[in-house]
Amino acid sequence: MLNTIRKANQFFPPQKIVAYGVQGIGKTSFGATFEAPVLLPVEDGAAAIEIDAFPLATNFQAIVDAITALHDEHTFKTLVVDSLDWLEPLVWQATCEEHGKASIEAFGYGKGYAEADKYWRMVMGGFDSLRANKGMQIVLLAHSEVKKVEPPETDPFDRYQMRLHKRAFALWQEWSDQTLFISHKVSVQKSEQGFGQERVRGVGTGDRIIHTTERPAWDAKTRWPLPDDIFIGKDKTWSAYHKALTEATNGRYTKGE
Repeated sequence: MLNTIRKANQFFPPQKIVAYGVQGIGKTSFGATFEAPVLLPVEDGAAAIEIDAFPLATNFQAIVDAITALHDEHTFKTLVVDSLDWLEPLVWQATCEEHGKASIEAFGYGKGYAEADKYWRMVMGGFDSLRANKGMQIVLLAHSEVKKVEPPETDPFDRYQMRLHKRAFALWQEWSDQTLFISHKVSVQKSEQGFGQERVRGVGTGDRIIHTTERPAWDAKTRWPLPDDIFIGKDKTWSAYHKALTEATNGRYTKGE
């Protein structure tokens, strides 16, 4: 039995990454910077990016077929799914078809979303199989939305999170090794308006930041000792992130070096 124990730092599993952010911030281009990527598009938004891709998935079976195909021989090292929130309606559709329901709400009292967990877990199982059997990294992209949070110990506040139903959000946030929030860098400028009044406005330059740890304004996490914030700027290679991950994993991850 003792000979089955692996040594500390001996095993470096393929990454499980969820990256989310606002529309047009470059999430797909981020996914394309990983090693030997192949895209599984659920939304039609990657035409300008040079990346091998499956046909646009328009139903849940197309997702299953793509995962099955990747268990055959190929040279891809990373599966990029764009995006989780566009995949969610396909999960709901499959759930409704199985139970003969007209919509996910027709189950009543949130039961449809609970039934959908089975299909989400089916997808997760497929991704985990690709990691275990093909050594593939999984990079899942999603759009952000602003939700009001009402914690019992403080006043309510707004925060960014993935644009998913709360059950699916919790499943994917728990599954991932990294949940990354990508935002634009914004600075605050103040100007005098006269009569003691002051105007405050946010100013952006297009520079991007990857946030790796949770804050009141956003959800994020990492199981690696990454910096809390990784400045990307306008770099299309996203090299600062890949360098940070290489350093955090003691050189066992080398993309971007």
